[in-house]
Amino acid sequence: MHEEFARTLYYFQIHLLYASMVGFVALALTSIHGGSATTKYWIWVATAFNFFLPVGALLDKLWATHLSWASPLGAVGQVANTISRGWAATALGVVWLFGTTLMFARLCVRIQAERRGAQIGASHEALDPAENFLVDGIPVRFSSIRQAPVVDGVLHPHISLPKGIGRLLSAPELDAVLVHELIHARRRDNLIRLVFEVGLCGLWFHPLVWIAGSRLTLYRELSCDESVIQNAYGGDLVSALAKFANADGASLLHANASSLLSDRLARLTAPHPQPTRLAASALLTMVFSAALLAGVFGIVAHTACCFVAR
Repeated sequence: MHEEFARTLYYFQIHLLYASMVGFVALALTSIHGGSATTKYWIWVATAFNFFLPVGALLDKLWATHLSWASPLGAVGQVANTISRGWAATALGVVWLFGTTLMFARLCVRIQAERRGAQIGASHEALDPAENFLVDGIPVRFSSIRQAPVVDGVLHPHISLPKGIGRLLSAPELDAVLVHELIHARRRDNLIRLVFEVGLCGLWFHPLVWIAGSRLTLYRELSCDESVIQNAYGGDLVSALAKFANADGASLLHANASSLLSDRLARLTAPHPQPTRLAASALLTMVFSAALLAGVFGIVAHTACCFVAR
């Protein structure tokens, strides 16, 4: 059992090393001006999932006997191997388990709060079902408890709009908001967010995973705004955001949306040369894909022949 634990911990350390390298590549690439926000969003989705899914370790487990080119990781591998077998492994395991438990409890509390809010919202939405409608197969419902447009639901998402939004926004502005939220719903962004947050419970100690979360939040919004621009509603979304931010009483923007407002407005009002953006997006995708594959095979190369003599 101790041998298996040491082997698993060794895999985990090598996996985190290469996943971190991929994370730094993603950070550098998405910091470059140019390329679409949608491309950068999927780069961060792949980066986050690369932290959570040890693909290299799975390949090693399946095909280790065929990987004659694999070699140990040298000094780094020796350090990881030593840590995996020493008293430090137990201490680190206790700290990790404590932090993971706290993070998971925090996530459960948030999910329960959102579920209660959704149940209350559903009861209010059901009061006047005639107002509800479909947009490209996605249900759109009006709720008296919602203060801002939002996508509810994980596996079966629907768009919730605050009652009276038609008095605040013009028809084109409302269309712009619906296009934005429709992308969230079609793409199952709530599901991606939930999977990320579950993974974060296990990797709470890694700064790059937290950075991945903040970048996912940013590019999730910016990529939906791109669809609004492509549908020629960019100006209408700008005016809609301004109305939400300056509405009487409490702001109608969520905390996250409010904090991203300046980035979204800068993106919406900037010129968008399509050919240049497409070329930059293709280049970003190719470079990141190469880094991701290098990371996966790097893990395989430095774990396949480990522990063979033990």
